[in-house]
Amino acid sequence: MFESIDDVLIKLKENKYLADESLATVLFLAYQLPKPLLVEGPAGVGKTELAKVVADILNARLIRLQCYEGLDESRALYEWNYQQQLLKIQSDSGEKKSWQKTKGNIFTEEFLLKRPILETLMSRDPVVLLVDELDKSDAEFESFLLEALSDFQVSIPEIGTVKAQRIPFVVLTSNGTREFDDALKRRCLHLYIDYPDFERELAILNLKVPDLSGSLANQLTVFVQNLRSFPLKKAPGISETLDWARTMIILGSSCLETDLVEKTLPVLLKYQQDINKVEKKISSLFSGAE
Repeated sequence: MFESIDDVLIKLKENKYLADESLATVLFLAYQLPKPLLVEGPAGVGKTELAKVVADILNARLIRLQCYEGLDESRALYEWNYQQQLLKIQSDSGEKKSWQKTKGNIFTEEFLLKRPILETLMSRDPVVLLVDELDKSDAEFESFLLEALSDFQVSIPEIGTVKAQRIPFVVLTSNGTREFDDALKRRCLHLYIDYPDFERELAILNLKVPDLSGSLANQLTVFVQNLRSFPLKKAPGISETLDWARTMIILGSSCLETDLVEKTLPVLLKYQQDINKVEKKISSLFSGAE
């Protein structure tokens, strides 16, 4: 549990997640109130990782609902196992059981395929529910989610209302590709995680990739910080910086050189148009990296 803001900072750091007091304050309040936490920011800055770390700290099970276009209630809540139900109907028919009795037997938890939200609500153990990249879903799913999380209960026509065994800690993440309805925002605490400044990114690099030399860590951080000032389709996040640092260790590199950067740019950049743009101005990105 989180006992204070300082306690949040300490526990996050113990789990190799560096945060500032602002983040720790919002996280502490979301836990204490309790309210869902809506975390927005660019891809790769640690939104999903925050939910994973919180689950570890709270000794809770992490249940993840990955959002995508076309995601509907059945994929998020539940479906009936029709094949198993059919087998049960055939078995009861062979035993000449009445339809009323068979019907009562097939609409039970035994035949319920629990999806992330229902699985969360029915869990007797602590749960952190991660609704990842909510902005990829549509407005209809957002409305359903709002209803489910408002009272932490859902209705299954054949069974009735299912209430949460215990209130989960809910983290919703968004890369900011679309705006959310005010009703959703009112029910959540909002947290924005941006790209880190030089000092924080360097500290993260030293914490997560301790085998990297101090001078090379400094060079990598300067380069990535300069790179983000370019008009790129997708700027590198912290996750790409860490992957690049691990790449340097694998290649046995002790310092950054133009040829090495050119060969490893695909680790940092995910679009060829960005790679082509950066290749023409690599030398300017070394400024301050000595």
